[in-house]
Amino acid sequence: MSEVSFKQMLEEETINSVHNGDVVEGTVVEVKPDMIIMNINCKYEGIIERKEYTANPEADLTTMVQEGDKITAKVMRVNEQIGYVLMTYRKLAQEKIYLELEKHYEDKDVLEGVVTQVRVGGLVVDYKGVHVFVPASLVSDRYEKDLSKYQGQEIRFVVTECNPRRRRIIGNRRMILNEERAKMEAEALERLEEKTRVQGTVKNLTKFGAFVDLGGIDGLLHISEMGWGRVRTPKDYVQVGDEIEVLIKGIDGNRVSLTTKFPEDDPWANLNEKYPINSEVRGTVARLTDFGAFVELEPGVDALLHVSQISRERIEKPEDVLNIGEEIEALIIDNNAIEKKISLSIRELEFRRRRFAMEQGEEPEPMMEEAPETDEVQDDIVEEAAAPAMEEASEE
Repeated sequence: MSEVSFKQMLEEETINSVHNGDVVEGTVVEVKPDMIIMNINCKYEGIIERKEYTANPEADLTTMVQEGDKITAKVMRVNEQIGYVLMTYRKLAQEKIYLELEKHYEDKDVLEGVVTQVRVGGLVVDYKGVHVFVPASLVSDRYEKDLSKYQGQEIRFVVTECNPRRRRIIGNRRMILNEERAKMEAEALERLEEKTRVQGTVKNLTKFGAFVDLGGIDGLLHISEMGWGRVRTPKDYVQVGDEIEVLIKGIDGNRVSLTTKFPEDDPWANLNEKYPINSEVRGTVARLTDFGAFVELEPGVDALLHVSQISRERIEKPEDVLNIGEEIEALIIDNNAIEKKISLSIRELEFRRRRFAMEQGEEPEPMMEEAPETDEVQDDIVEEAAAPAMEEASEE
């Protein structure tokens, strides 16, 4: 056997030993913008196209690889007719990353990646060249309609589903946020105490109140607890971002209720001094109900004017004679500082002024005769009229 034929046999044996799926290390002999050519110690050279080296379709490989670099790649196809071995660096790297992700999935490790795409259903995150999909429901611990702000951001996630064969990797960011929030809430609850004052930042407004960030946990400032005065809507009282002082009203589990009704500002304090019984007051009709009207005497102090105390005449509905926003004068006929209640009467005030005018020898203003208020009065009148007839019948 000649030396040439023996050499050819060795080359043929070498090339035949390279098959699809083999992992081969080669040395870069030439780099083009879209291609890498390597010596893989075979009869043919190894070729790595740009798409098989990087996911960036615009990448210039001459800026990424140098001649003489060692690259381990996977054989995709051996083309003996043209004379090259098509190889992939990217897929081999992905396979290694998939194995790494499986390990992270089992250990529930926290990973980091950059958001490369924002879709309707969630985010596509690049983790070392492998796409991880984070569904919209798992992006945040709160509902977010617009996810575009995450484009290009680096986010943390935990792998909750890993199927390399189907190239399906699901990430979960909400799990991390929930765990962190639970830890912060626990620390905050240890620090907070009922009946103490703290500083907070208004985080969100709703129809029924405002959520205030207390540093690790949110507290609810209900609209009914926004100061002693009447508040129409929360936005009339606070705005998002406002720094406010609040009093912790109660703590129930991880729910914190707040108030800005500070005791020193309580308008019901010294009630008997400010609003003694039999004193005349002026107020504004704030609310009408079937049984009467609530009159605001000052911010935070509403008194009840019962329908029976509005007039000497019989009134079916308070709105027949009163309007919201109307100023009235009335007499305080009862008060209770503990229950925070004040009862008013326009009717008694008219009686008082009429008596005073008569005592002063003045002609009192004419008042309409009071209509019978109950069926009992009407029954008394009927019985009185029928009495003579009943007596005559008994004599017979």
